[in-house]
Amino acid sequence: MSTIGWVQICLTLALVLLAAIPLGAYMAKVFGGGHTFVTPVLGPLERGFYRLAGVDPKREQGWLAYSLAMLAFSVVGFASLYAILRLQAFLPWNPQGFDGLSADLAFNTAISFVTNTNWQAYGGETTMSHFSQMAGLAVHNFLSAATGIALAVAVTRAFARTGSATLGNFWVDLTRATLYVLLPIAIIVALAFVALGVPQTLEGSVEATTLEGAKQVIALGPIASQEAIKQLGTNGGGFLNANSAHPFENPTAISNVLAIFSMLVVSTALPIAFGRMVGAQRQGYALLAAMAILLVAGVAIVYAAETSGNPLLTALGLDPAMGNMEGKEVRFGQAMTALFVAVTTGLSCGAVNAMHASLTPLGGFVPLLLIQLGEVLPGGVGSGLYGMIVFAILAVFVAGLMVGRTPEFLGKKIEAREMKLAMLAVLILPLVILGFSSIAVMLPVALASLANAGPHGLTEILYAYSSAAGNNGSAFAGLNANTPWFNTTLGISMALGRFAYVVPVLAIAGSIAAKKRVPVSAGTFPTDTPLFVGLLIGVILILGGLQFFPALALGPIVEHVLMLAGQTF
Repeated sequence: MSTIGWVQICLTLALVLLAAIPLGAYMAKVFGGGHTFVTPVLGPLERGFYRLAGVDPKREQGWLAYSLAMLAFSVVGFASLYAILRLQAFLPWNPQGFDGLSADLAFNTAISFVTNTNWQAYGGETTMSHFSQMAGLAVHNFLSAATGIALAVAVTRAFARTGSATLGNFWVDLTRATLYVLLPIAIIVALAFVALGVPQTLEGSVEATTLEGAKQVIALGPIASQEAIKQLGTNGGGFLNANSAHPFENPTAISNVLAIFSMLVVSTALPIAFGRMVGAQRQGYALLAAMAILLVAGVAIVYAAETSGNPLLTALGLDPAMGNMEGKEVRFGQAMTALFVAVTTGLSCGAVNAMHASLTPLGGFVPLLLIQLGEVLPGGVGSGLYGMIVFAILAVFVAGLMVGRTPEFLGKKIEAREMKLAMLAVLILPLVILGFSSIAVMLPVALASLANAGPHGLTEILYAYSSAAGNNGSAFAGLNANTPWFNTTLGISMALGRFAYVVPVLAIAGSIAAKKRVPVSAGTFPTDTPLFVGLLIGVILILGGLQFFPALALGPIVEHVLMLAGQTF
C-alpha cells in the first residue's frame, strides 16, 4: 500500500460526502412535498403524469396497499421486459440482427433488472439489441432504483409519523424518485462520461484495421447514458461484457472516480435524508457512520491483500513489487481497484472494474462477505437504508435486553411483532444463499458450470447465489451461469432476495407508523452515539458470522490458508 493510494481513496470518499449532504437535504424536501429549485420546471410535468395515470397524489396507502402496488408494478415490469427480450429480433434498433433470448435467459435477465440486481449471464455486445438495452434494461435501471428509494422513504415516514395508518403513496414516491432525483443527475453524469470518451451512438459497430492488417469489429452503442444510471441506481449491469473494466465504459482514471462517486452518492445521501425527515439529523449520521466504518475496513483489507501479492507466484520468481495485478486494469491501479471492489459489493451495485475471481483469496473474501452482511454498507439506493434500519431495530433490541427496558428506536417501542418480522427479513438471505448453494454443490448439472474445483469452485457457487439473493449482480467469473439450472435458480433467488425481504420490512413500517411516540426518559438508550454505532456494527458482524462463517471457512478462508502454505488446489 502507498500514501498516494490512500490519498486517492480518501479524496474520492470526501467528494462523495460533500455532495451527499446537500443531496440528502434536497431529497428530504422532495419526498416531504416541499418546494425545491426544480419544482417550477418539474412540478407541472409531475402533475401531468398523475393525471395520465389516474393517480390522486393526496391519497395515501397503508403498508399492505403500498406493498401490493409495488408488487403489481414489478410484475408488469417483469412481463414487459421479458417480452422485449424474447421478441427483440422483431423490434427496431437492432443493427446487429440479434435473435430473441432463450426462455430461461430472458426470465433470468427480466427478474434481474426488475429487482435492481442486474446479474448478467450474457455478453451485452453479442446478445442485446440497442432497443433492448435502452427501452428494456435502461428503463428498468431507473425504475428498479426508484422503487428502492420509494420503499426507503416509506420506512422513513413510519418513524417520522405518530399514530398514522399510512406510509405515503407508492406511485407518488416512484415518480418523484425518478423525476426529481435519478433523471436529472443521470443526464449530468452521462454528459460527463461522453466528455471523458464514453461512446453514445446508435451505430451497432465500427470496423477497424489492426497493425497486422486484419479487420476488427468493435461494438458501439448508447453506452454513456446507460453507464450513468447503471452507477447512480446501483444497478451495475454493463452495456459491454467486461463491464467497467472495458475502456468504452470506463476509459480513464477520472471516469473511474466518477463511476465510484456515482455509485455512492445517492445511497450515502439517503441516511442524511432519513435524519432530516425524522427530525433527528444525528441519527442519520449514526447510521452513515456504521456503514462507512465497515466499508472502509473492507477497502483496507482488499487493498492490503492485493498489494501483498501471491506467494505462490513469488516462489516462481515473479516480482512481488506490483502485488497481484491479475484481472486488473493498469490505468486504475491497486488503490482505486480496491475501492471499486469494496464499494460495488458494499452497495448492491455489481459493476466491476476488475475480475473478482482473480483477486487473492482474502481479497475475494471481502466482497463476498460485504454482500452477505446484507448489502447495507451503504447498500443499494433505498434498499441499503431500509436494510440498515432493520439491523438498527435488532441492535436496540439487544440494548434493551442489556438495560432491562422495552427497546425503543426514535421514540417508537420495538415489540414482539416488529422483532418477528425483522428476523423473518434477515433470515431470507441465508435461507436462499445457503439453501441453493448446498443443492448446487451436489448436482452434476450445476458442477459442470464450474471452471475450478476445490475451495475456489465452492466460492464461485457461493458468490453467485450471494450476488443474486443480495441483489448485487457481480460475478466470480469462472462460473458459467447461462444454463437452465442457474438461470432459473438465480432468478428465483433474486426475486426472493428483493420481495420476500421488503414485504416484512414494510409490515414493520406499518406497525411502527401506528405507534405513538414515547417521550425520552432517563432510561432511554440513545441511538445517535458512538456506543450505538459500535453496537450496530457488532450486530451486523455477528449475524453475518453466525450465518455464513462455516461456508466461508470452506471457501475463501481455507483457500487463503492453502496459499500461505504454498499449496495449490
